[in-house]
Amino acid sequence: MKSGAVLTERQQKWFATVEANFEKATGRPVAVWVDILKGCPETRPKAQAAWLKATHGIGSNHAAFILDAARPATDIGWDDAELLRAALWAEPRSLAILEAIERAAAGVDGVITGQRKGYTAFSRAVQFAAIRPLKGGRALLGLKLDPATSPRLSEAVRRESWSERLSAVVELDGPGAVDGEIARLFAAAAQNG
Repeated sequence: MKSGAVLTERQQKWFATVEANFEKATGRPVAVWVDILKGCPETRPKAQAAWLKATHGIGSNHAAFILDAARPATDIGWDDAELLRAALWAEPRSLAILEAIERAAAGVDGVITGQRKGYTAFSRAVQFAAIRPLKGGRALLGLKLDPATSPRLSEAVRRESWSERLSAVVELDGPGAVDGEIARLFAAAAQNG
């Protein structure tokens, strides 16, 4: 994978291990898999990853390496945090919510922010929170907490692309919704990460 993303030390070691063992685990070097991918009838990355799995038994992490290597340099890579952030958080009201969450994160020791294509992640040893924009200038915050912790939280029933550990969600309708309670819940989730 391309380097430069904001990752925890544990995540960096994990990616390095996957990369180091890629050919042994898949039976072929990345360049060969990129050539195989050219025969894929799909054009969208998720569909291409599904095709690699269905056709060749390639798991999600190895498919991500293949797709990353196959993308032209002009695409926004998973590791270009600034461009990913700008593309994802283009709506000003949603961006204001993200910035309010980032202020809450600044009050918690050891938090690492990682930008992904579809969400912004917050980690310590592991991911404990993530946020993604919703239509209409809103945002969805996922937390590694029991939903019963607060009446503001709901159980995560929709499968999100972020960590399955984030079992509680709260919809935020503006930056003012990131109040003291949300900051407390964020800090509590960080204790789980």
